Amino acid sequence: MIPESISHGAVKTEEEHRRDICAVGRWLHERGYAAATDGNVSLRLGADRILITPTSISKGMMTPEDLVIIDSEGCRVSGLRKASSELAMHLLIYRLRPDVNAVCHAHPPTATGYAAAGIPLDKPILCELVIGLGTVPVARYGTPGTSELTCTMAPLVQGHDSILMANHGVVTYGPDLLDAFLRMETTEHFARVALVTELLGKQVLLSGGDVEKLHAARARYAAGAQSAASAAPATSAASESGTPERVTLTRRELETLIDEAVRRDRSVR
Repeated sequence: MIPESISHGAVKTEEEHRRDICAVGRWLHERGYAAATDGNVSLRLGADRILITPTSISKGMMTPEDLVIIDSEGCRVSGLRKASSELAMHLLIYRLRPDVNAVCHAHPPTATGYAAAGIPLDKPILCELVIGLGTVPVARYGTPGTSELTCTMAPLVQGHDSILMANHGVVTYGPDLLDAFLRMETTEHFARVALVTELLGKQVLLSGGDVEKLHAARARYAAGAQSAASAAPATSAASESGTPERVTLTRRELETLIDEAVRRDRSVR
């Protein structure tokens, strides 16, 4: 069950944001997505402040006081620990995607296996995944914590919400922390289903027409979300600072869109 404090759209204090990051860190650790001291999580506190996990700590053992605040240049503003060595990756995503307010990086085993094999998750095998994530590309290998990594990721950030990092792991991001985490979970689920179909030796892919309908549904949702966001009052520290906010899709709304696409497809056949 998701704690109410980490739900979509809630107005939060810095202390609540700190607790939320610790909760997501525990989820990543409990699911085996972040072994030992792997992974990092961040969120925007404002136009020039980012709350991020520290380096060299288990994401399942963090306390709110362990987290570090950095500015848009990566300089530490407050906190006793050293910020994640991969903060440049987070800053890149925030710079290229003003709609993004949270980033998760982890090493979920199956998706990371695809990353290590250099295989993108781009086959339309599940309608929910097409409409939820589209495709998940592979960024070429770059040494973690260096400009090599950000250079390989930069061309992919604007067109995707989840990226496999070759021989490394996965990074996901979204309008809030819950979305960023759920996209990590969805990416791993996508990878597991893809792997099962490959082990079974058969993949029945959605047709081009089916995929077009799902992409159209996804585009309609995105357009509606942007319209609603522009009309809605600010509800978070990030939105108050002027950063655009994106309305998220509920499971019921997603199921409705998919049902509509399936019904239309059946009526044509």
